Order: sequence, then structure tokens, then C-alpha cells
Amino acid sequence: MGPAKILNPQVQPAAPGSGRTTTTTTTTTTTTTTTMARFFGFKGRALSILQIALIVAPSFILFGYNQANIGGLLTEDNWGKTFPAIDTVHTKGAVKNAHSTLQGFVVATFVIGAVIGSLSCSYTGDRFGRRNVIFAAAVATLVGEVLEATSFGLAQFIVGRIIIGAGVGQLTSIVPVWLSETSGAKNRGRQVVLTGLFICLGYVLESWIDLAFFEFHTGPVTWRPPIAIAIVFSLLLMSMIYFLPESPRWLVMKGRSEQARPIIAALRDHDEDSIEVQAELAGIEFSLEDTVGRGKAKLREMLTMGEDKLLYRFGLCILLQFYQQMSGSNLVSVYAPILFQTNLGMSPELSRVLSGGALTWKFLSAFLGFIAIDRFGRRAVFMISGCGMSACMASLAVATSFPKDNRSAQYAAAAFIFAYNTFVPIGFLGANFLYCTEVAPLRLRMAMSSISTANHWLWNFIVVMVTPVALNTLGWRYYIIFAAIAACVPLSVYFLYPETMGRNLEEIDMMFRESPSVLGTVRFAKSRRIAMPQEYAADKAAETKAAHIEAAGGQSGGE
Repeated sequence: MGPAKILNPQVQPAAPGSGRTTTTTTTTTTTTTTTMARFFGFKGRALSILQIALIVAPSFILFGYNQANIGGLLTEDNWGKTFPAIDTVHTKGAVKNAHSTLQGFVVATFVIGAVIGSLSCSYTGDRFGRRNVIFAAAVATLVGEVLEATSFGLAQFIVGRIIIGAGVGQLTSIVPVWLSETSGAKNRGRQVVLTGLFICLGYVLESWIDLAFFEFHTGPVTWRPPIAIAIVFSLLLMSMIYFLPESPRWLVMKGRSEQARPIIAALRDHDEDSIEVQAELAGIEFSLEDTVGRGKAKLREMLTMGEDKLLYRFGLCILLQFYQQMSGSNLVSVYAPILFQTNLGMSPELSRVLSGGALTWKFLSAFLGFIAIDRFGRRAVFMISGCGMSACMASLAVATSFPKDNRSAQYAAAAFIFAYNTFVPIGFLGANFLYCTEVAPLRLRMAMSSISTANHWLWNFIVVMVTPVALNTLGWRYYIIFAAIAACVPLSVYFLYPETMGRNLEEIDMMFRESPSVLGTVRFAKSRRIAMPQEYAADKAAETKAAHIEAAGGQSGGE
């Protein structure tokens, strides 16, 4: 039995000059039943949970797992025998320095791929849709993981790592956009910040899985299975993405509003004809009206200020992603086993236990960010996180300045690593991706998000590439760099970053347009009330009515 037919009486304008209107009855076919069937029958909050469990979780677990997995394998004996050119455990002096440089490059090839993948989304995300890009990214991670796990030479391993990086780079650009565009304003913060929690979960899984296989002590079993396990998450992504909704905002942007309507209804758990669904659809269309007048969005627009203050908004995204990497987050996550074993002089097994413990603590601390993001706002979590990271990095520099045989200093340094992992996820493990999708206008959201994420990966590359050599040469002084940069976070956020909590994406766009100046945007955001969604529908209806009257008047005058 097909979908039910609903008769909708509508008022139609009569022929020009007749001076009357006629009422006609049109037949529309509801697509709610079909839409709901595609989403396993889920709607509203249940559908959002399904999106997070089947797509967001595996996407960002892949991020954390693949980013950190090589760091825990670098000190394995069989790893050193398989890839002797990057063995730093059994070498000393100039040879060790040379191997450290190459080791940093091999680890960083993942990031090279991620930069390429992120940048590609500026084109593919709007061209092919959010779901298609997510599927392609999952395929890339699967291919790369197979190449890595079966490597017997460094060249094959590097190729696999670049391909994995490309897939993860695409996921980190496209999934936050897809999730923010399908989330409501009330819970958007918590839903997108879950990305950081899942990154941590990836770190945790990798760390303890690495420790479990380390207990075999010899042979390729110590490192090949830990790499191959990530294949499970790639397969989950590939098999589930087309059972979940496409971004309604992308559909509207492509002129497919009628396809977007039932998706919005399912996501918000309302009827298609409800005022809430009509209001949200009208708000999306309202934000796109300028796009039609200006033609196709161009990347160079982000380098101009204009009424939309695009350069300012783009700068906020770039600076935020710079802070995320250059405050030391990746240093601690990727090189935790090396920090404990080489930098602090602990045994290989104890180093892995402490590394797993530190990353598990980071995962648990991520719940603080989840709780705070929609309660205290984006600005608060950024400033708290920045202050804490700066203090912990400065303390870590002091603790590691003592000789390695100073046990008290070792314990203090380990404690500061745990403390640092408390503050990072509060504001800079998910909230940074969220904020970049919020402040970007719809017509440039994919481009702005992908380029700012590529910037994130670029600084990630620098940290990963430089760290092995820096720890070997600069020692404790290396941490001072991160402490100084993290100290700039609260100042920048206080003066430059407006609050976005509680506002839908279209209202945030209007907030930037209406603010009197760049430096006045933060104060303007505090004073501007949060608009109700029905206002968009009212504005849209008023504009449509005015357009009809104007058109009718023009036709009458022509007669």
C-alpha cells in the first residue's frame, strides 16, 4: 500500500486584472513513511543518537586510533627489525638523530594525507553531498589500513599511512558539518563535542590494545593486529552511512527543498506541515537568498570582509585550529609512550601502562567538555582549557628539567601529563570543530570548515615531525613553546570570539552581518537576543506576499 494522499486546500492568485482569488485543491504525497523507513524507523532524539553511534563514533575513533597507533609501536623490537631505518631504540648518537628525523617524517605522513583529504572537501563536500564524501573517506581508511597492516617495507607503510590520513582528513572536515547541519540549536554543542570524546576513545583503545599485544614480546603479532583492528570501524561507516539522513541544508542549497522537508521532520520529530518544520526550512532558505543573487560561492570571498565579515570569521577558524595543535595536545597524545620511556626514563611496560592510563583519563575528562559546552558556552570552555593547558605545560617544563634519576621529578612530570589531559578535552577536543562549523555561512561552510581543518592538520604535521628531534635536542625547553601559545588562548577568545550557544546556524550568520564592527562583535552578541525560529517563517511569508503584490501590481499596470 502506497503513502497516504493528503488534500491541501491552497489559495491561488487569480488571473491578472480579475480582482479576485480562487481556492483550489491540490494533492500532495507525503514522504514521511518512506523517510522514516530509511532511518530504521527512528526519529527525533533517537535518530540523533543513531547518527552519533553509527557515524560520528567510528569516524572519530578512526581519527584517534590511527593518529596514535604508530606512537606506541615505535619501541617494539620486531617493528625495529621490519623498519630499521626508523629504529631509535637500538641506535645512538648521530645515527639516532638521523633515524629520529626520518621517524618523525613517517609518523607525519598520516598528516600529509589528512591535509589533502581536508582540502578536497572544500570541493567534494558541496559537489557530491555529505554522505557520499563520508562513504569515500571510509573506503580510503580501509585501503590504507590494509596496506599498513601487511607492510614488509617502509615505502608500502608510508603509502598506506598517507591514504589513511586522506580518509581521516575528509572525515574530520565533513562529519562535523554533517552533524551540525542535522542537529537542533539546543543540543548542537553536545552532539558535535562528542567528536572529541570519540577521538579520546580511539586513543584509549589503541593504547590498551597496543599494551595487550606487547605482552607477546616478539614477532609481528606485536604490531600488525593493532593496526588491522581499525578496519572494523571503516567497515561500519561504509555499511551504515546511506541508512541515515543527508544534510537538509545541503539539499536546500541544491534546490531540493521538498526532499529536505521530511528529513527535517524526522530529525525534529514533528509533522512535515508543523510550524517548527516550516520555520526551520524557511530559515535555511532565508540564509541562502544572498547566494542566488551573488552566483556561485567563491573561495576568495573568505579573504574579503564585506557585510558578512567573512575574513574575520575565517580568521577565527584558522586561529582556533592553530591553538588546538600548538598548545601541545598532539604532543601528549601521539608521543605519550616515548615521553614516559625516553624522556622520563621509565621501563617500556610501565611507560605503556602510564600512557594508557593518561589517555583513559583524557577520555573521562572529555565528559567535562560534553557537560559544559551547552551549559556555560563556547567562550568559557575555550578560556578554561587554555589557562589549564598553559599552566600544565609550564609545570612539565620545570619537572623535566631535573636529571632522569630524580624520581620525585619523574612522578611530578607524570602527574602534570595527567593534569594536562584534564584540561585539553574541556575546550579543544571537539569544541574547536564545532565552533568552525557554527561561524561559517552556509554557502561557504564546507569550504571554510575544510580549509580550517586542513590548517589544523598542517600544524599537526609540524608537531609530529619536529617532536622526536626536539625532545632529543631541546629537552624540557620544548614544553615552554606550548605553554606560551596556550597562554594566548584566553585573551584571544575574550576579545575576538562571540558566543554562539543556543543560536541556530542561520541566526549566527545574521549576528555577524548585523554587528557594527569586528571588535564590537563580542559585545553585540551579548546584547542581541536569541530569535525564535518562527520569526524566519514570518519574514519569509511577508517577503513572499510582498513579492506577489509587487508582481501583480506590475502586471496590472502593464495592462
